[in-house]
Amino acid sequence: MFHVKQSEKATPNTFGIDTPLAREIADLSARRKALEAVSLEFTGDTRILTVSNQKGGVGKTTTAVNISSALAGLGARVLVIDLDPQGNASTALGVPHNAETPSIYDVLIGDVPLSDIVQQSPEDENLFCAPSTIHLAGAEIELVSQVAREHRLRRALLELLDETPFDYVVIDCPPSLGLLTINAFTAASEVFIPIQCEYYALEGLSQLLGSIQMIQKHLNPDLHLSTILLTMFDGRTRLAHQVAEEVREHFPTQVLETVIPRSVRVSEAPSFGQTVIAYDGQSAGAIAYREAAVEIASRATQSKEK
Repeated sequence: MFHVKQSEKATPNTFGIDTPLAREIADLSARRKALEAVSLEFTGDTRILTVSNQKGGVGKTTTAVNISSALAGLGARVLVIDLDPQGNASTALGVPHNAETPSIYDVLIGDVPLSDIVQQSPEDENLFCAPSTIHLAGAEIELVSQVAREHRLRRALLELLDETPFDYVVIDCPPSLGLLTINAFTAASEVFIPIQCEYYALEGLSQLLGSIQMIQKHLNPDLHLSTILLTMFDGRTRLAHQVAEEVREHFPTQVLETVIPRSVRVSEAPSFGQTVIAYDGQSAGAIAYREAAVEIASRATQSKEK
């Protein structure tokens, strides 16, 4: 598995000055070099991940778009499905999503083929997005009367994948358990949960796990929790380390070794219609997301080798 351990990263600079800033600069430099040396091959098998957390403000959309961008940068063909009516993932990927734009709403309610609404992100030739528009806000109600309402996204996605190959499909869910999220769970095989390293981090997680079990039992037996990513990590606080330890204790195999630090660059990027990978690919936040993407891809490779 690709991961640069903290103890291996930090070394004094060439002048022998050992200060926190010098260690941080040396750490980032070593991690950049390690990422440059990474080479991954994608087999053509599609992994469908739904990024979900019913607790808001955990970096769900930020994680979805930045992991997707990082995977695309590694050479994977990636499709992001923006299933959140706020459309923040579409914004971050630089994809138009005004009210007149053909969107995921038209796929779910109007039976429009998914291939008709997918747009290429200007960020990377391997990165695509099925955008959300304001119309999606009413989809929860409109889906109630639809035939096979829980399977509409799954059916549309399978039709698309028959025509166009993708290595990864990443679905960004709204922060609630309604028919949109159920459609995402039914279409996916993996659940990817970002958890912020703050007080009450595990709040609501038991409800989300219960929802996953319900979907497994009634709608999608292939669904499983594969990945947990710790976000908004502030290494200066004892609380962040305690939360990380607690999450790793409860989910030892699902939690990535990589953690995402609190970062101004990560927060700024969406306002420029970009992911942090495109906005400042050499920043600490971008490097962390790139490391997490490599770890996700490497885990799949290792499981197949076994």
